[in-house]
Amino acid sequence: MSPAGSAAGPGSGWNSHPGSSPCWNCWPAGRARRSPRRICSTTRGPTRPRIPTWWRRASAPSARRWTPRSTGSPCRPYGVPATGWWTTVNATEPRCRWWPRSVRARAALAAASAAAVILVGIGWWVHHDVYRQSTQIAEEQARENLLALVDQLKEGVVPSGRSAVPYEVVATGRRTAVASGGGMEDFDPGARHVLPTPSALFAPPPNDGAEWGYTIRPLRIPVRHDHHPGNGLDLAGRTYPVLYADVRAGELGSDKAAALGVTADATLRAYVVLLPDTAEAITSTTDGLLLRAGLVGLVLIAAAAYFTVRIALRPVEAIRALTASVTASDPRERVTVPATGHEITALATTINTTLQRLDDAAARQRRFVADAAHELRSPLTTLLASLEVALAYPERTDWPATATTAARQTRRLHSLAEDLLLLARLDTRAPAADPETVDLTALASRLAEQYPLTERPLTLTCDSTAPAYARGNPDAYERLLRNLIDNAARHAAHRIQITVRNQDAWVVLTVHDDGPGVPTEDAERIFERFVRLDDARSRDRGGTGLGLAIARDLAHRHRGTLTLAPRTLGACFELRVPRAPAPDEE
Repeated sequence: MSPAGSAAGPGSGWNSHPGSSPCWNCWPAGRARRSPRRICSTTRGPTRPRIPTWWRRASAPSARRWTPRSTGSPCRPYGVPATGWWTTVNATEPRCRWWPRSVRARAALAAASAAAVILVGIGWWVHHDVYRQSTQIAEEQARENLLALVDQLKEGVVPSGRSAVPYEVVATGRRTAVASGGGMEDFDPGARHVLPTPSALFAPPPNDGAEWGYTIRPLRIPVRHDHHPGNGLDLAGRTYPVLYADVRAGELGSDKAAALGVTADATLRAYVVLLPDTAEAITSTTDGLLLRAGLVGLVLIAAAAYFTVRIALRPVEAIRALTASVTASDPRERVTVPATGHEITALATTINTTLQRLDDAAARQRRFVADAAHELRSPLTTLLASLEVALAYPERTDWPATATTAARQTRRLHSLAEDLLLLARLDTRAPAADPETVDLTALASRLAEQYPLTERPLTLTCDSTAPAYARGNPDAYERLLRNLIDNAARHAAHRIQITVRNQDAWVVLTVHDDGPGVPTEDAERIFERFVRLDDARSRDRGGTGLGLAIARDLAHRHRGTLTLAPRTLGACFELRVPRAPAPDEE
């Protein structure tokens, strides 16, 4: 069957073009190809007999889908809608995360994990301690049973077979056991004894007659054909710790030896099997109790951690909701600060401080926009009025005077636009250019000599004793000093004095005028943007109200300060910047 015949029709699925056979690129890997040089009707290019590298079978077992491996654009299967699996099969699916996203769930999981480690350690210690103590108790009980058995042998009494403790008494020179019980009687009493007989050489126990010594060692109870387990313990084929003690029949007397069925030169050995079943049963019961208690404890610990974190995060959720409701136009909402004094209190305080800064920044921005609009409106109004009057009465208009007024107002607009652009650059905190070593003494002297003449006669002097070097941008320093001189020139009566000096690690530059001065309460307000004092409201002397604000921003950008120094006459602005070594000393 040809490929075209196998893929014809709209319902054929993945491997057909409308009205044509599939091209090489549109065939999935592993299928037979009979047209290696066919021109693809979609990509419009010849194909080569190669295995495509951008097809792979999708993992969905319910459909035979093929997805591209590369960024190429394969032919979309004929009959498949554009919004079907073809557009969604390549969507990136989120990975399955075993670690929960919720902080509460994470805290609960972490607490449960830590508690599980601790409880496992405690359970292991309790398990071994209970088993050890149970084994010690069982060994002590077996020792008491062994001593009681030895006492009976010393009295010449054959121990009774009815005993819950497995024991066996054997003797040298005797094939069968003297006595047995507790499960050892399941072996044929007429057959050979189960446990080995003692050596012919007898070693007397220590403190003969006062304390009977005993020995403990593991012995395997053999599996024999004469073993018929009854209702008791099935001991055959297992290894148990065995306690035993030896008794010399010659020390008992002939009558007692005869009563025990041994000769006078025989040695009796009494065995008591130490069964760990009781210790294992106690340990198993303890393990079950510990497991159930541990699971309940883990659930309680996880629940306690979950609800504790939930209660602790309640103020955080309130802070989040309130912060989300704060808008840029009305950032006046504040977070309730808890009185607990923990980390949430610090977070709430920080959020309130941030909101207050945002509120202040928004207020400054609104005030700045209003002041800028007000400053722009005045020259625009003057310019528009002069032009409208000139256009209304062209024959009576003094066109040179009108052009002079328009040029003056245009220069004022240009100066204001430049100041606003500079403030915008300073507000962005963009990285400064590579700093240079600037001689502020030479800069101040040059500006004092080149300062243009004003309508009023002013005396501008520069007083300096030595070069004063500082690191920074020369253009920025020149703009800063020029703004200070312009401000002094607008308010000085007759004289402006510039002083530059080195003071310890600082360069101090002052600009002093003999004008009306600045009131003490306005010493900081004059550095705000678009601020003019009452006697400086007149705009006929120029100025945009941004000169001192720009000067202070430039001083801060050079790690310096600009303040108003107290003076009895006029105003004195003091600039302090870090002192730099001379160029020949670097």
